[in-house]
Amino acid sequence: MIKGITFSVTASILFGVLYYLSTHLKPLSGEEIYGFRMWVSLPFVISALFIFKKTDEFNRYLKRLKQHPHLILVLLTTTAVTGSQMWLFLYAPNNGYAIDVSIGYLLMPIAMVAVGRFLFKESLSYLKIASIIFASIGVIITLITVGSISWATLMVLIGYPVYFSLRKHFDMSHLSSFVCEIILMLPIATYFMLNTDIQFVTENNPSFYFWLVLLGIVSGTALISYIIASSLVPINVLGLLSYIEPASMLLVAFIIGEVLDQSSYILMGCLIISILLLMLDGIIAIRKQHRGI
Repeated sequence: MIKGITFSVTASILFGVLYYLSTHLKPLSGEEIYGFRMWVSLPFVISALFIFKKTDEFNRYLKRLKQHPHLILVLLTTTAVTGSQMWLFLYAPNNGYAIDVSIGYLLMPIAMVAVGRFLFKESLSYLKIASIIFASIGVIITLITVGSISWATLMVLIGYPVYFSLRKHFDMSHLSSFVCEIILMLPIATYFMLNTDIQFVTENNPSFYFWLVLLGIVSGTALISYIIASSLVPINVLGLLSYIEPASMLLVAFIIGEVLDQSSYILMGCLIISILLLMLDGIIAIRKQHRGI
């Protein structure tokens, strides 16, 4: 398990590094960075099919799509959702939304617990219920005092639960589906790339190609590390480790100069309590498994 935990922590830290790397790709816009990222990540995504011996699964998935055409619509929907999330991830650090997106990623696991209960009738422990209550209190107080929540936070908070729920409901929670999503993103990624003024970019950022190659390496390595971790670590342990990524994103937000607004203090406090409760719940579940309860 130590090996799996190492890969999981590595993946989370690398996703934080990826968050930071986008700031070194200026003057590219968020759309242009997204376009380049899809192409430099593609070799790693395709190689993952061979590294993890998923080519047969991929072929079966393609046959399933052919036999059940309605799944193509589902795939297009998940592609649109995850594509928008990948764009936001790269757009936020250069446009003053790094903290807002980080908060969205902190809220997302809590939202997933609620979705699991109401959509998939999953049972909830008292600690998980308390976690949802604290997070809800934070959101409600923010709405009352500020009048709104950042669109970037909401985009993550709503987008990812929709994405994972669709994949789970239609039995598409696997690498093959993700590979298809990346491939379907390539046309729009190509459009953004072709509309990039490379001469202007390189004149203003002489190290552009270095950072671009590094973006691809970090993105691909993070993906493969996470896949390895998910195969070596129990899902509840993986859930505990998943909080490292938003924490590293929040750290990056502070490093690049963003400041947490005072109106977000209560929300952040409630979030910290909620996350600690979820982590405690996960630790208790792991201890019970080891004891054979």
